[in-house]
Amino acid sequence: MTTSTIKTGIIGAAGYTGGELLRILINHPQAHIAFAHSKSQAGKPVAATHTDLLGDTDLAFSGEEIQDLLNDEALQVIFLCSGHGESRKFLEANQVPDAVKIIDLSTDFRDESAGFVYGLPELQRDAIRPATKVANPGCFATSIELALLPLAEAGLLKEAVQVSAVTGSTGAGQSLSATTHFTWRNNNMSIYKAFTHQHLTEIRMTVGKLQTGFDQAINFVPYRGDFTRGIMANVYTPYEGTLEEALNLYRRYYDGHPFTHVSVPAIDLKQVVNTNKCLIHLEKHEGQLLITSIIDNLTKGASGQAVQNMNLLFNLPEDTGLRLKAPAF
Repeated sequence: MTTSTIKTGIIGAAGYTGGELLRILINHPQAHIAFAHSKSQAGKPVAATHTDLLGDTDLAFSGEEIQDLLNDEALQVIFLCSGHGESRKFLEANQVPDAVKIIDLSTDFRDESAGFVYGLPELQRDAIRPATKVANPGCFATSIELALLPLAEAGLLKEAVQVSAVTGSTGAGQSLSATTHFTWRNNNMSIYKAFTHQHLTEIRMTVGKLQTGFDQAINFVPYRGDFTRGIMANVYTPYEGTLEEALNLYRRYYDGHPFTHVSVPAIDLKQVVNTNKCLIHLEKHEGQLLITSIIDNLTKGASGQAVQNMNLLFNLPEDTGLRLKAPAF
């Protein structure tokens, strides 16, 4: 471990986001995993739960008293990967030293309460760098926000926004339920939380940061897909400009952002699965601008973006450890 190595800890390391975070940090050139904490798997090898890591790490899930781990003077950042509502409970029950930065992957602080900064780098890169506490955006929120930010910055969201988006089964977390069971999910599709999804709150907050006073509806219909990873969001809203003007608007906004790219050809999920990319495709249809935005819900939608935020906190290039290759086939 060199002097420039970032010593990291993961709380809730046995779940999907914790596992994805482990995969990224194991291969990050400037990160060292000090501990991977899990109440349910304490003492067991990490590779016994995340079996793809067999041969990549000898790390075991920590069963130590968590406060002892937090008090390690070399610890620099922790990732909170437990379920929604658990991060707030964790911070109330444990004392995190002032020198330790916090990146929370739950919904608990996405309203920027308790000193947290909303961690969407394409919006708040300059606010994230000096922060000590970052609230990682939601997966659906990331995809939809990246579809809307250029229009919002230009003040071009004039009427209601319509969103139809589908996510893979890992978006529901690792706990078993009727709607994550293979027999039900395979060869199936369903709507859930139509118009009421919890990510709408942060989407409205984020759009409002760029277009103050936007008060039109954002009508969001989420779908459960019969695949494992990925989100495709199709967003449309009235737009008076030409398609070429829209393309230039989006290219200018994302110029200098290493992971969000505008594609002229149509896009598909396999281009982004296992990567930290967001790809955006635009079409113009009878006064409506259709924006298709695709991400991997576990990387750009969760753990990859968390590491992107860690890189910003520690003044590293944003793409450090995140040049991940899509499987393609």
